[in-house]
Amino acid sequence: MSWLNSVRNALPFVSKRETPENLWHKCKGCGQMVFTKELEENAFVCPKCDHHDRIGPNERFRQLLDPGSTVIVAAAKVPEDPLKFRDTKRYADRLKAARADTAEPDALVNATGTIEGHRVVVGVQDFAFMGGSMGLAVGEAFVRGVETAIRERCPYVIFTASGGARMQEGIFSLMQMPRSTVAIQMLHDAGLPYIVVLTDPTSGGVMAAYAMLGDVQIAEPKATLAFTGRRVIESTIREKLPEDFQTSEYYLDHGLIDMVVHRHELRARLATVIGYLCGQDRGGHKRAA
Repeated sequence: MSWLNSVRNALPFVSKRETPENLWHKCKGCGQMVFTKELEENAFVCPKCDHHDRIGPNERFRQLLDPGSTVIVAAAKVPEDPLKFRDTKRYADRLKAARADTAEPDALVNATGTIEGHRVVVGVQDFAFMGGSMGLAVGEAFVRGVETAIRERCPYVIFTASGGARMQEGIFSLMQMPRSTVAIQMLHDAGLPYIVVLTDPTSGGVMAAYAMLGDVQIAEPKATLAFTGRRVIESTIREKLPEDFQTSEYYLDHGLIDMVVHRHELRARLATVIGYLCGQDRGGHKRAA
């Protein structure tokens, strides 16, 4: 018996410890491994390179709304598979899988609450739900968010994150573009602000519809914002595009959005903007003229 085997036999057996799969997170910005707990404590912003990671509705509401003020707006019932669509999988099966993965009814979730005392309705798109794609459920959720804001007499703030229209719903998906435009006009007719926060990525039919119709356009840093892909544009115009093309910073430099705001500062900035637009003190009371 070798000395190594002797040592092994003398030592007590220790089972291999299982390492949780979510203990570390690989940053998409710098490629470095970040301790998940550290990332969560930093609002899912990489502490090494400042990359803003994608987050879902629950985390967004937790970061943005005052503690204890969040009330989820119930999702509306819509036809789930109007075209009985099937590609490599049935559309109905894709919906079931997305709901199991995200624990959300669809790609847009609304909640009422307050931001530093200002009453608000917030809608959040989740890219994890079929790429945040816009179908009947997303369109109906958007309209319901606007209607809730009108009823509550407060702004509607939408956080966009989408690859565009949901191909499995065809024309029904595309019809959500004019529907959302009409809903925004309803909000304006009621004298209430519509505020858009563009997050990574926002593109396609969503970018061509409600994502660019805000009274105030805000974006998170280095978010990809586009109607169509970079390669498609370059092949069409036969020119090389700038490296920062289709980013938040490029849009700001060219006057397409109003501001780029770091996630750590977003809550305070939104509270300030809402206070200015609504002429309200904290608590939702109108200031005296």
